[in-house]
Amino acid sequence: MDTDELLPTRDPVLRDPELDLDALEAHWAPYGRRAPMSGEQMRGADARAQRLGVSGDRLMEEAGSAVAAVARALLRSTDRSDGPILVLGGPGNNGGDGWVAARHLADGESRVLAVLVASGQRPTAGDAARDWERLAGMTRVERMHAATVRDVRIVMAGVERAALLIDALLGTGVRGTLREPIRTAVDLTLRAREAAVPILSVDTPTVVDLTSGVPSDPVVRADVTVTFHRPKQGLRTRVGGALAGRVLVAPIGIPSAADPA
Repeated sequence: MDTDELLPTRDPVLRDPELDLDALEAHWAPYGRRAPMSGEQMRGADARAQRLGVSGDRLMEEAGSAVAAVARALLRSTDRSDGPILVLGGPGNNGGDGWVAARHLADGESRVLAVLVASGQRPTAGDAARDWERLAGMTRVERMHAATVRDVRIVMAGVERAALLIDALLGTGVRGTLREPIRTAVDLTLRAREAAVPILSVDTPTVVDLTSGVPSDPVVRADVTVTFHRPKQGLRTRVGGALAGRVLVAPIGIPSAADPA
């Protein structure tokens, strides 16, 4: 890791109870001013960082901590703090970032409903599976599994009462028409937004391609998106930017040596 990078897990600024989105965006502004990269370049940087000794679990911990910080800052700008925070996660690493965020938010005394939207009983990515299991037994976290369209609809009944919805369903690399049960989860996310529930997307709205900005069908429309390490080309396109909403770029400990040449 770059020694001059103050990462989310140890950054005292992120623990400020008055920190709002404007202040957080200003705090992370140096990362937002970096040159944008494509989704493919980000995946390469992630892989090279791990070869340089930064574990995938460490990167996920920093990313999820950043998501939790943005969630708290977003909640301070709303009057919906009485409801639970709903975290929708898919089976991969995008969901893993959401599970880490859920743990940090629950540690901060928020009530969290963490929903795994996937056919399998647990995430398929190893780091994500570990972070899903770390939520077990937490008093302020309720874990649920939504494997079917019916499950998703049951879980999200009353979604308009949520304080915040965190979209950690899918990251980049998915194109075209979404499959069930993710498709129904995205549809209900759109319904939540219509009910004025703030939507925070992890890395990219499900799913806006981080290289081209081309959306899936359907696609999440976020109020705020937190992406990692450097800005992404797809979130700077007209369509991608409109779907991402306000974009913050958070550090997660990828060293500069891992960036593309």
